[in-house]
Amino acid sequence: MAYLRALRDQRRGIVVLLGWSVLEGVPALLSGRLVGLAVDRGFAAGRPWVGVGWLLLFAAVAVLGGFGLRQVFMRLGAVIEPLRDALVREVVRGVLHAGSHTRQPDASAVARITRHVEVVRDATAGVLVQARALLVTTTAALVGLAATVSSSLAWLVITPVVAALVLFGLLLPSLARRQRRLVMADEQAASVAGTVFLGVRDVVAVGGSGHALRDVMAQVDRQASATVRMAFAAALRGVVIALGGFAPLVLLLVMAPGMVRAGTLTAGEVLGAVVYLSTSVQPALRGLADTTSTVVLRLVVALRRLAEAAPPIEPVGGDAVPDGHEVELRGVTFGWSASAEPVVRSLDLVLPEGSHLAVVGPSGIGKSTLAGLVTGLVEPQAGVVCFGGVPVRSVVPEVRNRRIALVPQETYLFTGTVRENLSLFAPSASDAALLEAASAVGASDLVARLGGLAGTVGHAGGGLSGGEAQLLAAARVYASAADVVILDEATSSLDPAAEAVVEQAFAARGGTLIVIAHRLSSALRADLVLLMDGGPPLLGAHTDLLDASPLYRDLMAAWQPAPTALR
Repeated sequence: MAYLRALRDQRRGIVVLLGWSVLEGVPALLSGRLVGLAVDRGFAAGRPWVGVGWLLLFAAVAVLGGFGLRQVFMRLGAVIEPLRDALVREVVRGVLHAGSHTRQPDASAVARITRHVEVVRDATAGVLVQARALLVTTTAALVGLAATVSSSLAWLVITPVVAALVLFGLLLPSLARRQRRLVMADEQAASVAGTVFLGVRDVVAVGGSGHALRDVMAQVDRQASATVRMAFAAALRGVVIALGGFAPLVLLLVMAPGMVRAGTLTAGEVLGAVVYLSTSVQPALRGLADTTSTVVLRLVVALRRLAEAAPPIEPVGGDAVPDGHEVELRGVTFGWSASAEPVVRSLDLVLPEGSHLAVVGPSGIGKSTLAGLVTGLVEPQAGVVCFGGVPVRSVVPEVRNRRIALVPQETYLFTGTVRENLSLFAPSASDAALLEAASAVGASDLVARLGGLAGTVGHAGGGLSGGEAQLLAAARVYASAADVVILDEATSSLDPAAEAVVEQAFAARGGTLIVIAHRLSSALRADLVLLMDGGPPLLGAHTDLLDASPLYRDLMAAWQPAPTALR
């Protein structure tokens, strides 16, 4: 589990925190004893300056404990922030590998990252801070209390604390269930609201505003109900802990006068016991309540939800080295679940080096899935995908990532210079090579307008149109050393003429080109066309498919290509 691995990586920092916590626990160990000595040997004995001396010693011990507490908080960030970073990486990897296969962002995934990871971060910090109260402060206070009062009174005082802990333990299952329901309600509300907001134009266009509002409000009501139930459970928890904290103090005050008169207990010892109970035991119980019923429960629930959102990913690795870059699919079948209808069924395909293939068919028929199979990102349920004569998923990952490039419809640009964006897959490429790549795909004017290679690209390509961002993404892959390039509707935001320039540039570049077609004009430029329509895939040249496939003929007849797209 990523969380435990991250904690193990920070074990040295955690040990340091516990060491400083021991120093912080010294006041809890000595507080009641020093106060009792100040009374018995100083003020009650008519020697006030002796009493003041003991109190000054107590103050010095408190300063020492404060120094330990300061060190704890100073070193807390060195443990927590790396933990948070590790969890964010794990969740992002899970969303990318197992997230939705739609063109819209996963709103619930955003909620998981922004909410659950922060919950884990804050809860872990709370656990590490409260651990000192549970492991050091409480132990020190109980040891000091036992040394201050008689054993019979000590057991009488400790019994209510134990009873409160037992009742509190009985409440934990209910608290856990309610905390989980609250988290699930929060996440569902975020998911429904995010889906509605992403499609608000379509909702308004079809007159579905009322229905969408009812869906969102139903989730808000569910969220509010879960919040109220959790608040009620938390209030009950508070009552139990309060009884465990105040009952020992009441019992002490009831029993102490008789024991003082009998000479078995001194006034200083009574006052010392009160100090232990009021300044150490009661805060420790409150810390236990906060840590267990709030912090720990939230931590456990959030970690469970993160594990569901980002299950462990088996690394796709291997040690095979391909011989060339021929692509071959033998009897490949793939569906998104065991019970789902396969989107790719019994596909046989051989693409010799230098092939130019266009994949056409209706949306959702499995064209992008084919791209995932060829790159090795998706494992077929049957059959094998080979690259250079070896199974693609057994190829050394660094080799596969360098020699097979996928350009998706969604363009990924990052804040930095144009040079940094274009050289992502070719860090050693010269400026001349990057400018040549931009020129080949028709991005020269765009690069010049941005200020050349030293120009700035904003966050996620801010300020660029969808087509401009796709041109930069195409130039980035053109400059790479990839032998197989897959354009998965990577030119969907370009006009037909610009799309033709990009595809012709990659065709002339050398290597194998697979185009998941956004327009049928891509089929006219390809050497081979793969038609996917839900039945057995058909493979052939454009003219052959016109003769062999009525569907392909109908698609071409319905499409009116712009003359510029055929060049």
